[in-house]
Amino acid sequence: MTTLSLRQPLLSVQPKTETPPARQLSSSELLQGNRTIEINHNGAVYRLYATRLGKLILTK
Repeated sequence: MTTLSLRQPLLSVQPKTETPPARQLSSSELLQGNRTIEINHNGAVYRLYATRLGKLILTK
């Protein structure tokens, strides 16, 4: 049978670091009147589409 000591914590608690809030952009700021934009990320090209129903689709 294993005996636990109550003097030592079971888990070490790390203090939380505050992260800055994410920057927000509206889709109209990104698209600027276009239905499609291309985004270069880490050497790959992604396309952001606005559909006729007002949805956004991101493809690689």
